[in-house]
Amino acid sequence: MRWKSTADRYGMVAVAIHWITAAAIIALIVSGFRATNLTDPAAKAGLLRVHAGMGIAILVLTLARIAWWLFADDKPSPASTTSSLQSRIASATHAIFYVIILGMAASGIGMLVLSGAGAILFANAPGALPDFWSYLPRIPHGIGGRALAALLVLHVGAALYHQFILRDRIFARIGIGRAK
Repeated sequence: MRWKSTADRYGMVAVAIHWITAAAIIALIVSGFRATNLTDPAAKAGLLRVHAGMGIAILVLTLARIAWWLFADDKPSPASTTSSLQSRIASATHAIFYVIILGMAASGIGMLVLSGAGAILFANAPGALPDFWSYLPRIPHGIGGRALAALLVLHVGAALYHQFILRDRIFARIGIGRAK
């Protein structure tokens, strides 16, 4: 596999960023919803430390991915089985992913800063974790988390449709399996 993408396959850098980000987003969604329901303060603080750290990592990966596409690489052409409408929907879906991820990072950082939880979680400042629902960024963060989960399900569903119904070996484009 090449570092950069070809006309029909993503390169190693894009594939690595994709799969690392995908795994981290799944972990982030699970940890975020889990943290919301935790009542034990120590367990919640521990999980939020991991959650916030992963959120920052995803922000960095997303910015790196955007920079990679803007300055270093070109995306492959759409799969031959993809209609122009599907191609536009796929492009819009990816753009929405970026917007939601960047919005989630901004609202998460906003909650940490406004609530003082960042100091409690990462600088051992004294005090209990705040009620995050008291801070405005919590609303878009919660909506964004649900939107991100729904978009992820749609994205995976579309990939599975391509791979198993259209049988166009779309997974090979992102590093799983061999191309035709």
